Amino acid sequence: MQDEPELIPTELVGPEQAPWMPARQLVWAPEPRSIRSLIVAIGLFIVTAFSTLAAGAQFADAYASNMSPGFDRFFADYFRPFAEPRLFLSGIPFAVTLLGILLAHELGHFFACRHYHIGATYPYFIPAPTLIGTLGAFIRIRSPIFNRRALFDMALAGPLVGFLIAVPALAMAILFSKVMPVGDASSSLMFGQPLIERLLELALRPSASPGHLLLHPVGRAAWVGIFATALNLLPAGQLDGGHILYAVASERHRRASFAVAILLVPLAVKFWAGWFVWAVLLVAIGFRHPPLIDRWEALGQTRRILSGVALAIFILCFMPAPFVV
Repeated sequence: MQDEPELIPTELVGPEQAPWMPARQLVWAPEPRSIRSLIVAIGLFIVTAFSTLAAGAQFADAYASNMSPGFDRFFADYFRPFAEPRLFLSGIPFAVTLLGILLAHELGHFFACRHYHIGATYPYFIPAPTLIGTLGAFIRIRSPIFNRRALFDMALAGPLVGFLIAVPALAMAILFSKVMPVGDASSSLMFGQPLIERLLELALRPSASPGHLLLHPVGRAAWVGIFATALNLLPAGQLDGGHILYAVASERHRRASFAVAILLVPLAVKFWAGWFVWAVLLVAIGFRHPPLIDRWEALGQTRRILSGVALAIFILCFMPAPFVV
């Protein structure tokens, strides 16, 4: 169990941020990040780099064979680069793109936390022998958040920065991808198509028929980043979308979180069974949101407009059926 952070007088928040408070007020003292946590973060990043390089080698090999990767020979192919290290080289485009998008997302959160003097850990990556080589990345908030503006900016910074990195990568990949007679149909696994991908295809490769474009591994990594953005922007719980919803309308947060968990069930039945897992996770984590120190301060018109931007990003990235086996 963690000790309560110590309250100390400081001038981190002045009258321009909260005119009803004195210039000097009590806020949570930032907890210093240890060298050990930095070493752990770097170590996890290095391991994740190798796991995504192995996954990227699979994507590169499948792309060279005019196929999308599937589960038929997943474990045999995934571990081949560890026995033949030269194969890691072919995984570099995928791994660098994916790690860049995930790192940009987490650094968006991290530097927003630093700006508002919110205690947060370094970004931690999660390596895993999966089709994409990772289960994502996260930072842990270690102090209360002062007001709606700080919560909103911290929550939006990650998805926004990640999206701005993923879209150019996806656009570049679409320009260099192959047009195939049957697209991904020859694979045991088909990937869904978010709206942003379809719009980019219409703009950059209008002559390619829908479903006939075999994405370059860089594009598939960008696809993963876009899918992760959609998951994070689900307006529920303590996901980024849940934080944004709480900052905009805290009184609706719990009911909306419950509604999202319920709506994921029919999506799981009709489109992708993985939505069951997300529904269970939302219920397990709970629908309550940690309170803000100052929950009365208004969010402001600019950030309310930006909440519409967050909604637009979610719509552009969301896929009812991200995977079809």
